[in-house]
Amino acid sequence: MIVVDGAGVIRGWDEGATALLGWSAREAISRLLTDVLSPMETDGEAGASDFAGRLDSKQEWEGRQVVRHGDGSRLDLEVRIVPVHSRSGPAMHLILAADTARTWWVRAGRSLLEGLARTAPVGMTILDTQLRFIWVNDTMEELCGIPRDGFLGRRPADVLVGLDVAGTQAEICQVLATGIPSSGRKYFGRVRADPRQVTYSTSCFRLETEGGRPLGACYIVLSTTEHYRAQQKLALLNEARKRMGNTLDVAGTAQELADAAVPGLADHVTVALLEGVLRGEEAPQGVTDAATVSDLRSVGYRSTHSGVPAAAASGRPCTYPQQLTAARAIASGLPSLTSHVDLTDPNRSVRERYLGVHSLMTVPIRSRGAILGAATFERSRDSGPFQPDDLDLAEELAAHAAVCIDNARRYTHEHAAALTLQRSLLPVDLPAQNAVQAAYRYLPADAVAGVGGDWFDILPLSGARVALVVGDVVGHGIHAAATMGRLRATVQTLADIDLAPEEVLAHLDDMVSRIAQESTDPSGVTGATCLYAVYDPVSCHCILARAGHPAPVLVTPDGDARLVDLPGGPPLGLGGLPFESTCISVPEGSVLALYTDGLIQSPSLDTDRGLRHLVDALSTPGTSLEAQCEAAVTGFVGDRPTDDVALLLARTGSLGEEYIACWEIPQDPAAVASARANATRQLATWGLEELAFTTELVVSELVTNAIRYGSEPVQLRLIRDRTLICEVFDGSSTSPHMRHARTTDEGGRGLFLIAQVAERWGARYAKNGKTVWSEQHLRPAGTGQDGTVEKAAH
Repeated sequence: MIVVDGAGVIRGWDEGATALLGWSAREAISRLLTDVLSPMETDGEAGASDFAGRLDSKQEWEGRQVVRHGDGSRLDLEVRIVPVHSRSGPAMHLILAADTARTWWVRAGRSLLEGLARTAPVGMTILDTQLRFIWVNDTMEELCGIPRDGFLGRRPADVLVGLDVAGTQAEICQVLATGIPSSGRKYFGRVRADPRQVTYSTSCFRLETEGGRPLGACYIVLSTTEHYRAQQKLALLNEARKRMGNTLDVAGTAQELADAAVPGLADHVTVALLEGVLRGEEAPQGVTDAATVSDLRSVGYRSTHSGVPAAAASGRPCTYPQQLTAARAIASGLPSLTSHVDLTDPNRSVRERYLGVHSLMTVPIRSRGAILGAATFERSRDSGPFQPDDLDLAEELAAHAAVCIDNARRYTHEHAAALTLQRSLLPVDLPAQNAVQAAYRYLPADAVAGVGGDWFDILPLSGARVALVVGDVVGHGIHAAATMGRLRATVQTLADIDLAPEEVLAHLDDMVSRIAQESTDPSGVTGATCLYAVYDPVSCHCILARAGHPAPVLVTPDGDARLVDLPGGPPLGLGGLPFESTCISVPEGSVLALYTDGLIQSPSLDTDRGLRHLVDALSTPGTSLEAQCEAAVTGFVGDRPTDDVALLLARTGSLGEEYIACWEIPQDPAAVASARANATRQLATWGLEELAFTTELVVSELVTNAIRYGSEPVQLRLIRDRTLICEVFDGSSTSPHMRHARTTDEGGRGLFLIAQVAERWGARYAKNGKTVWSEQHLRPAGTGQDGTVEKAAH
């Protein structure tokens, strides 16, 4: 670079001119330009006169010039002459010269710089040492949304409003001062081109002379916004996946979707589901009509404004005006994005206007082609409007939520089915009877299915007796519950034919063996234990038998508790082994506790300790059965037992002599008349005269059959309980059966007549004979509203 005055005298000479032309500044300054740049005459090339003549022009000129180097050699130059005008001084010319051998590289460098300006994917700027922009490429303009003229000659603080200007200037100043490049600095901010938060990474290096003098800095900006947003999106999705689906509750999962989207995606989120989905029903397939939209219920809501409630209370219907895009999105099953909401629209709610909702999205919640509901995302006030990539994120959140909600819906449906199964397999209400007062607890280990393999029963028997049953099928869950249901039905059938406890267990053992042969249970194990007891309130005796089951606990009225000494017997399903029964005397007011092993043993509790705990819980005199049940279960079973638990408590009652009448009947047909007369007098004593006719008929037929077909001894017994019980015992084991007599037959109609007038009838067998019995419903005025005898002491 050379500076020449109007007379052609050299006034300035830089180091580059010395290196190029071979003249030092001392040798060149104050000399005529034509003396230093001695022209060489060549054919077709400009001479000295042309060169000197350019100095008289006030226009910029650029061309080629051949001159003599300081050592006398030829030098081909690219020359540019720029007039410099100054108000306070003489006119000057600035001459820029370069060796044509090197100008290719200059031109290449200029093309490279122009290429960077047009095509570089990163923003690039050059700043001088005063931190003024002197060059900006196209990408930098696009990143900041500012034209090139807005940069040039200005500082970062004047241009980069909304970005981290302090950090940017500090970074550039440090590079200019130290010469050490910087790279990978990350900043956050907002620019005019994008109202959302942007992120960028910067690099900076110093521009300097060959001698190391700073000329400026090149500042490079790489937009990492998309990468950052993708990371934020993945982080939000990962967090949502962790949050959603942890429970199998439909409404809870909907709330988890709302919680996951606020505040990362939206300021307010409302999740609405179809009413049928909340009940576990299948959702409709395909396009949803307006009637289905009206079935939407608000179940999930989250907002950055804690004091603002949802548009509809939880569980209440959602109102979606059909002209709004939200309703159309739900009805069509397609997502909807409204970047700018017109709050002047009269259809907009007061809530939307109060919050300043300016942008919203509605995304249907769809699973397996069925629409379960919809999620509405809203932004208000300072948040930027939703963009298409926000809608993509909302759809991904809704898709994951849909899977979780559908799983929860299916669980709700299956759980309801399991509960229905449980209610069908276990007693809903204890049957009405006067032999015992009872209370129970049932805790399945499989909390998901809600049903297990343990069962219990109270079965009224003939003669005012009652059967108490507790059983335990190996395993728990649906397979065990199905086996339990079959065994329970079998026990009820065996109890109806009044078999002895040991015989009931023997038949039950055969049943378990057959079930094991038919079983498709993948565990390959089928077995059970059972305790069967029959209590007679007339004699206050209890006959018990067990098959591999824990022995019952007997608590006397004074609080003395002990295990009943009872032969153990083999578990059900082994086959071929006998069972034994034991008869014990049970004082009136005693408590019999029948239970399964899940109550007395667990991984943290051995059987001996469990039994001691159970005995202690039952030993407090005067405690109600419900309180004893609660103490037994709460004290020893955690919130989630490891095995099914069944507990049945029965407090025994008794029938006094005033409610029982018994007569010995001679083996003489003439005794039938006296038996009828005795029965009639007893009914009058009890105030049951209205039952005299039917009772005489029943007594006459049963006593006649015992005398005619049975053997001595013959006994007649009447029992006044919830029903009037008539029993006739004889020493034979001949089985009575009802038949249809022909019109010409003189007999054969007795049991048929009894079946017509009695509520029920049957026969039970003992080692020394059989008892044929019938029961009649009590109807006289001496009974209460529930049919029980008001004067009954039991």
